[in-house]
Amino acid sequence: MTRRAFYSFHYQPDNWRAAQVRSMGVIDGNKPASDNDWEDVKAGGDDAIQEWIDDQLAGKTVAIILIGQNTAGRKWINYEIKKAWRDKKGVLGIYIHNLKNSSGDQSEKGKNPFSEFTINGVSMDKIVKSYDPPYLTSTNVYSHIKENLEDWIEEAIEIRGNYS
Repeated sequence: MTRRAFYSFHYQPDNWRAAQVRSMGVIDGNKPASDNDWEDVKAGGDDAIQEWIDDQLAGKTVAIILIGQNTAGRKWINYEIKKAWRDKKGVLGIYIHNLKNSSGDQSEKGKNPFSEFTINGVSMDKIVKSYDPPYLTSTNVYSHIKENLEDWIEEAIEIRGNYS
């Protein structure tokens, strides 16, 4: 079954890393907004941003939070996590700090963004899985994500189905 994914990430530092994951071709992902499109959306204020996110999440089966050094705690990433869960979509995290950016640099591992939420009194990071590829070399991290992404998505959808 084809799964459609919404990718959530901190744009400025992680767009290159996110593009690597999105271009793996493993699943059908949302089309990225160009810098100009995103600037237009932001110019419309919070309501326009929220509407854009809602539109992007519509029709998706899973939200994949790409976790970089500064992903946790960002206003719109938090909104995307909450919205995806409320809309009964599978939710998962993938640490991308060891993928190289456009300058060939890796970054520090960020905090788990799910630890800021609770579901029925349980920390969301105890329910939603976040995958940290066990490699330091960017090419190995890429291969690990590509080899496992479909299974991770199916598991996230199954986990979400266990909560009403």
